[in-house]
Amino acid sequence: MDLNLNRADYLQVGVTSQKTMKLLPASRYRATQKVVVGDHDGVVMCFGMKKGEAVTVFKTLPGQKIARLELGGVLNTPQEKIFIAAGSEIRGFTKRGKQFLSFETNLTESIKAMHISGSDLFLSASYIYNHYCDCKDQHYYLSGDKINDVICLPVERVLHDVPVLACQDRVLRVLQGSDVMYEIEVPGPPTVLALHNGNGGDSGEDLLFGTSDGKLGLIQITTSKPIHKWEIRNEKKRGGILCIDSFDIVGDGVKDLLVGRDDGMVEVYSFDNANEPVLRFDQALSESVTSIQGGCVGKDGYDEIVVSTYSGWVTGLTTEPIHKESGPGEELKINQEMQNKISSLRSELEHLQYKVLQEREKYQQSSQSSKAKSAVPSFSVNDKFTLNKDDASYSLILEVQTAIDNVLIQSDVPIDLLDVDKNSAVVSFSSCDSESNDNFLLATYRCQANTTRLELKIRSIEGQYGTLQAYVTPRIQPKTCQVRQYLIKPLSLHQRTHFIDHDRPMNTLTLTGQFSFAELHSWVVFCLPEVPEKPPAGECVTFYFQNTFLDTQLESTYRKGEGVFKSDNISTISILKDVLSKEATKRKINLNISYEINEVSVKHTLKLIHPKLEYQLLLAKKVQLIDALKELQVHEGNTNFLIPEYRCILEEADHLQEEYKKQPAHLERLYG
Repeated sequence: MDLNLNRADYLQVGVTSQKTMKLLPASRYRATQKVVVGDHDGVVMCFGMKKGEAVTVFKTLPGQKIARLELGGVLNTPQEKIFIAAGSEIRGFTKRGKQFLSFETNLTESIKAMHISGSDLFLSASYIYNHYCDCKDQHYYLSGDKINDVICLPVERVLHDVPVLACQDRVLRVLQGSDVMYEIEVPGPPTVLALHNGNGGDSGEDLLFGTSDGKLGLIQITTSKPIHKWEIRNEKKRGGILCIDSFDIVGDGVKDLLVGRDDGMVEVYSFDNANEPVLRFDQALSESVTSIQGGCVGKDGYDEIVVSTYSGWVTGLTTEPIHKESGPGEELKINQEMQNKISSLRSELEHLQYKVLQEREKYQQSSQSSKAKSAVPSFSVNDKFTLNKDDASYSLILEVQTAIDNVLIQSDVPIDLLDVDKNSAVVSFSSCDSESNDNFLLATYRCQANTTRLELKIRSIEGQYGTLQAYVTPRIQPKTCQVRQYLIKPLSLHQRTHFIDHDRPMNTLTLTGQFSFAELHSWVVFCLPEVPEKPPAGECVTFYFQNTFLDTQLESTYRKGEGVFKSDNISTISILKDVLSKEATKRKINLNISYEINEVSVKHTLKLIHPKLEYQLLLAKKVQLIDALKELQVHEGNTNFLIPEYRCILEEADHLQEEYKKQPAHLERLYG
């Protein structure tokens, strides 16, 4: 069965964070539900739909930015109490909007994630996890890397608290009290957790996770060990996953999986007989999807998927057909409804135009008065700078709450800008004088009207490090701009991994000297991506990395006064030696550096590079032949006279040119 869903935009609030929109439980089966949403202005708004109009149930006053919104209540009753996390405070509201709870947690960091189960409250700030029961502190855990989400298996089914933390270092940590029971390695940095079917599946132990590189999986969390059920690799190279919900939208009695991604993709997966997920429906929205829910909002009896987006739009994808089948009497009624709607929209538009004029005059007067302070409008930018494993390039995603006018990219290190298919912006390069002012790249992206999200792809060179800057100018008056900075690290193409191949021939770099654990950790943070800012707990730490470009590996182990770095690529060791000795010299620390070079490793690394070189050379040769072969084809009228190899090149011409375009300077990189 094909799924047809029609889009309906309900209303717009302020900018929203991940997981800040929920549907309140329905009063009866398939009756319309109220939507509650919290935004960066600190406003909680609850509304319902009546005759196609959004009707507000309640709206709170502005305050601190809302980071999470969850529903709670007594276990085994409808969960209709609204809880929000703002700053370090938790507030609770009834479904009518009356505040019944204000709980100041006194956490030193802002709350990033929250889960509620009965009278238990599970919170996490960047690195700290806390468990409260009836607002009394129960358990505490300090994580080695940033916590992105927290969830607890359903207490009514597994009969004790099993909190799970999704941590940035590609690990899910399963807790018991204040201790880690075990860790589960997942294929990417997990950004969101959800209970399978909303209740933990058949066993109550099934947990869904989504990662920032777009992978999705299901794990059963048993008391002794995890059982991996299934995993969906991100074959279509879509965005990272921000939200997950379970709801039967297909209508076959089995709950489907609803997924929202940061590139605006909404997906529906239904389950086949073998309980494997199959993609049933997808639709692209123009900005990232921060929350997703299944339910019924627009009209009684019509199920829909409700999403909230980064700039605050609450939108429904509904099963309600747009064109209703109707008799002659019905048509008059529909026409009348349309007329009413058009006239109400006209009057609203006139009112808004009048308001804009008033505000403009007010602004002119205030900016010209002698006591005028410059009023620069503020706007929020949502950005993400991540390394893609597949093609060893960085993705820079910039999302603004209003339309982007232009983005200027400046870099003080040599980088290549790669083509992005989804990108409709016009790019122009300015010539740079890299000797006198450290500019290696100046590029301007001019966006088309109504573009709120821009995606760029960048490839860096290992050993060359510095800063990439993006100047973002939106289409608002008066003109204003925000600068965002991104560090390009010395070993920028390395990515954290859980394990490495210990049988490879390795070169070793050993540092000893009068330095502390924290100092050496700060140098490792400076050199390598994906290392937590805070020094990990304990005396000694080991990190494993993989080079996404060449597939070589690096193992770093260090403690106070000693650091050991092993890699099968001698270039990696050489870059580390240069950068670490520079950093130590800056701090006037005396370093003793020794290394063991393994001759076999050079051969081994060349073997890794060889097939890539061969492939790129062949690709370049084929692309050079295309024009000549096309000319022959025009002269002869057909390609029957060519040898199969050349015929194949002509058939794949577009694909080959596309790939060649995507890989500028790839050969030079490999030579390097």
